[in-house]
Amino acid sequence: MTSKEEFNEMYETGVTPWELNRPDSNLINMIETQGIIPCKILEIGCGTGSNAIWLARQGFDVVGTDFSALAIEQARQKAIKMDVNGKEKVEFIVNDFLSQKVKGADFDFLFDRGCFHSFEALEDRTRFAQNAHAHLNEGGQWLSLIGNADAPKRDEGPPMRSAKDIVDSVEAYFEILSLVSHVFDSKRETPPRNWVCYMQKRK
Repeated sequence: MTSKEEFNEMYETGVTPWELNRPDSNLINMIETQGIIPCKILEIGCGTGSNAIWLARQGFDVVGTDFSALAIEQARQKAIKMDVNGKEKVEFIVNDFLSQKVKGADFDFLFDRGCFHSFEALEDRTRFAQNAHAHLNEGGQWLSLIGNADAPKRDEGPPMRSAKDIVDSVEAYFEILSLVSHVFDSKRETPPRNWVCYMQKRK
């Protein structure tokens, strides 16, 4: 996994191929097609805040976290520039999700775009799922966008996980409502394939 220092350096130099500077179409589609009404949302690995800001503008109460302090600072500045936090509500927090509880739990919905998949070890992905479970209200849902190992191997791009990798990590804590093969919303000429994994917290 890339270290905090490496991520901060990438944000400082602007070499952030995962950043869209707009909300992710996979997230927009899920919110709209599933009829998810405004609620309390936690975004893990929010980067510079485009998704969190979009969610806030749709009426959601949003907390965005990232372990890169520089990414969080850029997210806060973006929210100011876009005049968010009038009627909208979004807060950005520096947080290491594997080891720190996020202020403001419990949440109704959790979103991560390429954060869960960044952990190589099953133990770490399972801990991520356990922490997601602990941060959600009863019946809370989690949408995770995950690099897809069914796609051809490549030299660069997001980490790739199999359907089994996902199930083995989350099944004890979440019921998988849908696991669909799709593509990342991306600036790349050929977008990497992903899993759109939509889950509900187990009791």
